[in-house]
Amino acid sequence: MSLETLRDKVRRAEEGGGPERRERQHREGKLTARERVELLLDEGSFEELDQLVEHRCLDFGMADQRIPGDGVVSGYGRVEGRLVYVFAQDFTVFGGSLSETNARKICKIMDLAVEMGAPVIGLNDSGGARIQEGVASLAGYADIFLRNTLASGVVPQISAIMGACAGGAVYSPAITDFNVMVKDTSCMFVTGPDVIRTVTHEEVTKEELGGAMTHSARSGVAHFAVDDDRACLALIRELLAYLPSNNLEEAPRRPTEDPLDREEVALEELVPSDPMKPYDMKLLIEAVVDEGRFLEVHELFAPNIVVGFARFGGRSVGLVANQPAHLAGCLDIDASVKGARFVRFCDAFNIPLVTFEDVPGFLPGTGQEYGGIIRHGAKLLYAYAEATVPKVTVITRKAYGGAYCVMSSKHLRTDVNYAWPTAEIAVMGPEAAVGVLYRRDLQAAEDPDALRARKVEEFREKFANPYVATDRGFVDAVIEPRHTRARIVAALEMARTKRSRSPPKKHGSIPL
Repeated sequence: MSLETLRDKVRRAEEGGGPERRERQHREGKLTARERVELLLDEGSFEELDQLVEHRCLDFGMADQRIPGDGVVSGYGRVEGRLVYVFAQDFTVFGGSLSETNARKICKIMDLAVEMGAPVIGLNDSGGARIQEGVASLAGYADIFLRNTLASGVVPQISAIMGACAGGAVYSPAITDFNVMVKDTSCMFVTGPDVIRTVTHEEVTKEELGGAMTHSARSGVAHFAVDDDRACLALIRELLAYLPSNNLEEAPRRPTEDPLDREEVALEELVPSDPMKPYDMKLLIEAVVDEGRFLEVHELFAPNIVVGFARFGGRSVGLVANQPAHLAGCLDIDASVKGARFVRFCDAFNIPLVTFEDVPGFLPGTGQEYGGIIRHGAKLLYAYAEATVPKVTVITRKAYGGAYCVMSSKHLRTDVNYAWPTAEIAVMGPEAAVGVLYRRDLQAAEDPDALRARKVEEFREKFANPYVATDRGFVDAVIEPRHTRARIVAALEMARTKRSRSPPKKHGSIPL
């Protein structure tokens, strides 16, 4: 190959599907694959691999349609100076469809990411498998799925859905750790609206079926929904700053000027005196973490539990908190699955866990029982029990029944458990407990309401407080709310060198 021919092929690779198709991409509110990669990575750091690869399909007129790169831009670069691997599907070339050679490029990037111990980021914008290549393109998807699975828990995997992602293509993002979807321009579904209309006679639009808001709020497939491509890439950069490069490293530490022993007097008034009144748990989180910065994950899905990343003393932590402002903070099916997945990710990548607990129990109802709340609730229990990273729990108010056990209680190998003076730790709430314990007395009483009120107050004084648990060592200390940040920082520093192992085994059998 002459130098002139080589330069021509490089130019064609960089042009992708040509000016007209690039312009169409822009008209639809989307960046091109190369523009996305350049925005994601530190300026000038991208090193492209396999730029001149072309497909090998000679059927269906494809022999005359060969574009260098074959519809995917792949390589490595830096994010805030740290190595990452990236591939970006190019919708301007054959609709970004996956071919045999296209899949090999992606697999090479994933293999390198695991070998070098660096995150892998996939920017998805594809019409699916390349029909002209038949089973070869399907094999390419399976090869990618295998590598997603082998890389899971080894290096962080982040998927951005920045256009179409349908059929078998959705299962690669589904296996990765985080999915970011762009509003209005991205969609994900196994079968599209036309197939659904034919088979079930349901009428549904692409956006309703698999848009960013659908998957962020209803299905939980997407962890984040953002306004446009630029916001998507900026969020990925922010997320990576909280994560280690691989499972053998710690997350990067950031310098902070936020005093480690800072007090927050406002927390003394956060929990209402009326146990039936809600409050916003995010106010507590933002008050105690470094600079009040909290990156919430799955914000729109199962809002009765809050998960996300923050820092204490410059170190990354994973935060899990019941949210009394939604469903009183009850655990339901979706909240249990959301929490379990996040806890397992943090445990896989050496990120300490801090839990803020205010949970009255599991959500009652036939819908929850028939839907398998027993099985799904057990996932969160399993995840916490299995986790060997440093774990710190703060009980702010209610910690009732089995939900008390599940939310990183001392009994699940949690290192430090604190409680505020407002904590209520019991088998059930005072009103329900009195109804069980004094049922006959209430039925026989001349004034059952007065007797109930008296017994409720007696129960609250005797059991609905943190001191019984403290006496038994289930809570290490009752702390003033204003001291919460300082106590968490100290506990995390104490547990920083923690070395905990589970019994040898291939893997456990989590109740999926």
